[in-house]
Amino acid sequence: MPRAKKTAPEPIIATLPAEAEMPVETMVAIAVAALEDIKGKDITVIDVSPLTSLFDRMIIASGDSTRQVKSLADNVQVKLKEAGADIIGSEGAEVGEWVLVDAGSVVVHVMHP
Repeated sequence: MPRAKKTAPEPIIATLPAEAEMPVETMVAIAVAALEDIKGKDITVIDVSPLTSLFDRMIIASGDSTRQVKSLADNVQVKLKEAGADIIGSEGAEVGEWVLVDAGSVVVHVMHP
């Protein structure tokens, strides 16, 4: 009687649910609170979802100096990361006159007027 050939069991492939993205309003609240922590001025939130599909909210704020502008943008990044948001990128921190923080659905502009 011939022996049956042993084969390795089929691998089990588990599909994990996709991680839910943080709600936009939560990201806005965290970013605004981070700006207020460092005494950001003229904080404005604009709903741009009817105008573009790139992001949903634009937050604009200003600081009194280039040092404060850098600190404001850095604090936004730190607080959003701590909350679990992904920071796609940041531009302008080298000079500090204007810094952009891209968090996907929310983009934050901090500038020195």
